[in-house]
Amino acid sequence: MELVSARVRAATVGRLVRRPSEGPLGDRPLSAACIPFTAYGRRPPSQRPCPALPSGVMSSPPVAPPGWSRWLVPPAALSVHLSIGQAYAWSVFKPPLESALGLDGTQSALPFQVAIVMLGLSAAFGGTLVERNGPRWAMTVALACFSSGFLISALGARTEQYWLIVLGYGFVGGIGLGIGYISPVSTLIKWFPDRPGMATGIAIMGFGGGALIASPWSAQMLESFGSDNDGIALAFLVHGLSYAAFMTLGVLLVRVPRTERPVESGPSAVDGVQVSARQAVRTPQFWCLWVVLCMNVTAGIGILEKAAPMITDFFADSSTPVSASAAAGFVALLSAANMAGRIGWSSTSDRVGRKNIYRVYLGAGALMYLLIALFGDTSKPLFVLCALVILSFYGGGFATIPAYLKDLFGTYQVGAIHGRLLTAWSTAGVLGPLIVNWIADRQESAGKHGSSRYGLSFGIMIGLLVIGFVAGELVRPVHPRHHVPAPREAADAQRQQPA
Repeated sequence: MELVSARVRAATVGRLVRRPSEGPLGDRPLSAACIPFTAYGRRPPSQRPCPALPSGVMSSPPVAPPGWSRWLVPPAALSVHLSIGQAYAWSVFKPPLESALGLDGTQSALPFQVAIVMLGLSAAFGGTLVERNGPRWAMTVALACFSSGFLISALGARTEQYWLIVLGYGFVGGIGLGIGYISPVSTLIKWFPDRPGMATGIAIMGFGGGALIASPWSAQMLESFGSDNDGIALAFLVHGLSYAAFMTLGVLLVRVPRTERPVESGPSAVDGVQVSARQAVRTPQFWCLWVVLCMNVTAGIGILEKAAPMITDFFADSSTPVSASAAAGFVALLSAANMAGRIGWSSTSDRVGRKNIYRVYLGAGALMYLLIALFGDTSKPLFVLCALVILSFYGGGFATIPAYLKDLFGTYQVGAIHGRLLTAWSTAGVLGPLIVNWIADRQESAGKHGSSRYGLSFGIMIGLLVIGFVAGELVRPVHPRHHVPAPREAADAQRQQPA
């Protein structure tokens, strides 16, 4: 019986396996899932093509038709990242919420903090699902969660139930942040194997620039609708519906490449080392990069989170103190530097190499902090220039890390690996503001004021950047024992296909 069963299985496989130009069942056309290269990874010739999917099951990722321009994929990614980048504009809603609901500063920051934590957790736990189901599925989930978060928050503001705002914007919306953030990364790297840093930089630039759009837009709505409960609720409602419509563009535009070589005579997207997400987290390279990203983000967010009061304190005792409007302009400049660094530095990494660019982020970042600590209160241009450079490194670090992961672990499950690495962001999102705010408050209690409140915290930031620099120097190529052999890669890809 076992011999008969083996022969039946062999005959079945023989009928299903044809040349790529043939259908799997005689003359039946191939489905989109049966192309040689999908979001799941490369299939060797012995595994192509696969049977067409029956109706009623989850479809595979949308495949680009012949002649599809790969330059349509970055706008799809931008539509999602510009939307979820609204998270950096949450501070616009803090004063109205505090006034309307009687909250203090810590309470009004809670939705944002929960959203950042959920971003890291959902990216870590949802990364494998994003790889398995493809970019359109991920963008749809991000759209549903992020927009629903605003709608739930609108209900909470209208009924004066603050816990609904935390649940909506923080928990539900935070899931949309995480899934949306990683949704286009793997696809962009596969479309642009020749310039992965530039491709991911274009998309992730949108997350840094989303606040430049959302901040004045949100402020204008609150001015028009009012800053009471009803006005805040209406602003949340408009945000939810508008972002849903805008993110739909990305869902409709995104495609996965039809072949392993999207650019004729260009490099293949699947050449070189391939490592699974499960194996990646067992390598020292992953944890070295985790430390690198965490330290770089901690240093950047330490300034970004407290930018306006920080520049005010530094020059409070000078002959030309910084006004509130000038401090707001400084915050806008930091957002612009954050956005420009994401595309500028990540594109540069394609030429100079990932390790070299992180040497710049961490080494030069420590130098900028040292200059601010020593001379920042004596020169406004020096303070502003150093802060802008640090924020450009902050954004560049985010945009370069997916390409660095691709260099080390390949494209096989780079989206899932990226999602797991973003837990470093969640850690830094708590660590950076805690260091700067807690130490500044303690120094003020000790009788210090002005720039002296930040000397100790800046010294800690320099130390963290040095730790990140050392971790970056320890990164080496992944040991072959962690590589995914081609047969196993094909088998994993086959198992990830919908039944």
